[in-house]
Amino acid sequence: MKTPDSFERKSQLEMSGDSAVQLLRFFAQHSIDVIVDGGWSVDALLGEQTRRHNDLDIALQHKDVPKLRALLEECGYREVPRGDSWECNFVLGDDAGHEVDLHSYTFDAEGKHVFGVAYPFESLTGSGVIQGYPVRCITVDWLIKFHSGYPLDEDDYHDVAALCQHFGIALPADFERFTSEGAE
Repeated sequence: MKTPDSFERKSQLEMSGDSAVQLLRFFAQHSIDVIVDGGWSVDALLGEQTRRHNDLDIALQHKDVPKLRALLEECGYREVPRGDSWECNFVLGDDAGHEVDLHSYTFDAEGKHVFGVAYPFESLTGSGVIQGYPVRCITVDWLIKFHSGYPLDEDDYHDVAALCQHFGIALPADFERFTSEGAE
């Protein structure tokens, strides 16, 4: 089995664009369809990396979790303990600091969510690029909607402001405190 043995090694926690693309190609080589979520999804929609990323967030069908977990474990990834982990949302990391945050879901034949992370079907239909590599990702509207309901930080503001500016969308009210505090 071919493993991604040339992942870029970093002394600090970071998922570089090269490492993200290597992982995504590795998943595709093993017929695992993933949708990029999180910060890399934002940058995929924007067509360029706009900030440093700690991990690669992916959404995938729950039926593919055992295969993906086994492939990553063969590459030295192990579960990263977190208080909110469960069978449909957990993080795998390697000794070099690469982390993959997995979010799994199941839809029925009509596209209705029936298990796992409650992604709306239409949220998984975006497309973008990471370092020229085409990826499926979360749609713009849903990425903005997903940035609510929890304590927002500077990265959240950066991501949503960049999406809003690029796609001509009004900045949601949840982010007004960042503009009033002088954030860019």
